[in-house]
Amino acid sequence: MIDSPPPGIRGRLGGVRTTAPWGVRAWVRAVVPAAFLLMGLLLDLFTPPPVTLTAFYCAAPLLAAPVLSFRLTALYGALATGAVVAQTYWHVSSAFKSSTVAVISVLALVINRIVAHRDQRVASATNVAEAVQRAVVPEPPGRAGALRISARYRAAQRHALIGGDMYAARETPHGVRMLVGDVRGKGLTATEAVAVLLGAFREAAESERRIEEVAARLEKALVRERAGRAPLDPVEGFATAVVVEVDEGPPLGIRFVNRGHPPPVLLGPDGEARYLAAEPALPLGLGDLLPGPERVERARFPPGSQLLLYTDGLSEARNAVGTFYDPVVRLDGRAFPGPTELLDAVVTDVVAHCGGALDDDMALLAVHHPVPDGHPAPRAPRATP
Repeated sequence: MIDSPPPGIRGRLGGVRTTAPWGVRAWVRAVVPAAFLLMGLLLDLFTPPPVTLTAFYCAAPLLAAPVLSFRLTALYGALATGAVVAQTYWHVSSAFKSSTVAVISVLALVINRIVAHRDQRVASATNVAEAVQRAVVPEPPGRAGALRISARYRAAQRHALIGGDMYAARETPHGVRMLVGDVRGKGLTATEAVAVLLGAFREAAESERRIEEVAARLEKALVRERAGRAPLDPVEGFATAVVVEVDEGPPLGIRFVNRGHPPPVLLGPDGEARYLAAEPALPLGLGDLLPGPERVERARFPPGSQLLLYTDGLSEARNAVGTFYDPVVRLDGRAFPGPTELLDAVVTDVVAHCGGALDDDMALLAVHHPVPDGHPAPRAPRATP
């Protein structure tokens, strides 16, 4: 669900040595200090005595300090100091130059320790943020009734693990019920609102008989929390959401309430992709501006179909020329064996569409209605032009 931090070039993060192999960039960074040290030696041999090249020797441990381990930093410092001491013995250098390099080498070790403690704090904060995110937005079950379910969370910024996107899926006495939503804002304030909405959804999904009553409970929970807590102010304390119910059937059908959220995408057994449109409605938390009963939309969910729920991090992802990502256009005519494969393809496709960088967090929930045993297989998808 959450991207983990990349292995550090220094070989350890938070005091634990990494096992990932070094890449090309790591080797380049490791060799650069040695190159400066060698350059200083060569220039000292072919340069007249009045010229001092202390900077090259000082650069070696300083370049190693933020990217290499403490031992390698100490090694470069010792080599640089030893080289200058040897030159002093051969009257190529001066004692002042030797002491300067030695002091800079000690300073490089201090910098190395400061960077190491910073990395440890970052690793600790990352682990805490990841634990909070998983506690607030847990992974849904892989199966619920006759359905297969998969979810994915992709943060726009690599270490921004806490956000306002959410998803949930539960098998209830009234069918399989799902929620995908997006709270306005970022950080802990948004996470508080997410926790409120998901808690209300879990309770309402079990107890309320109709899907519109579940949506109404979410509205009341957010308004009540906003009134009692300053961070959830009236201007920003709202969320877009789509609440979905797949009834027990057979045949299975979809009932959903859309509160200002991007429309779900239904991928039919023949590969045809289409939006499940709904009448415009205000987001959760703003229902008092236009009061009225929740409007429930319906759609068939035949065997072999898949339902894709998502936040606007997907539909508002843009490429270099400003074209928005359209999941219906990108998925039409394609077939996927299950929800995990569908989400893998969508994430890969949208990241490529954006050139590798997302502008907003993205939460995805895919639901697959498998073809029961003994039933004829669905028609093959149409060829994509």
